[in-house]
Amino acid sequence: MGFVELAKMTEMEAREYLEKLRWPDGVVCPRCGGCDPYKLKPKAGSRKPVREGVYKCRECRKQLTVTVGTIFEGSHVHIVKWLMAFHLACVSKKGISAHQIHRLLEVTYKTAWFMMHRMRYVMAHPEF
Repeated sequence: MGFVELAKMTEMEAREYLEKLRWPDGVVCPRCGGCDPYKLKPKAGSRKPVREGVYKCRECRKQLTVTVGTIFEGSHVHIVKWLMAFHLACVSKKGISAHQIHRLLEVTYKTAWFMMHRMRYVMAHPEF
């Protein structure tokens, strides 16, 4: 997938794309390995609406998303921006700096630095 296609993606499309990459054979709970989580749906008039892309494991009863157990977990950066940053890091011949990510993705330098450190960590430790 090219940079232009990534830039046109909505957040929900990016989440679905990441789900297909992470779970090609169906959703699996990263905590207990349960193979039958179900998608939570918001109830009409609920005081606590459910976010998009939240599943609940039938075995351990914990909520999960596609970002649990990955470098995206705990990050407030949109998945689309993460995918674009990975694309830029992988296609650039000489690497890419946090300053360049900051300028291209229109995020703060602190955010770009955080993203680049997490990306470099996962590239150095593929078992993560």
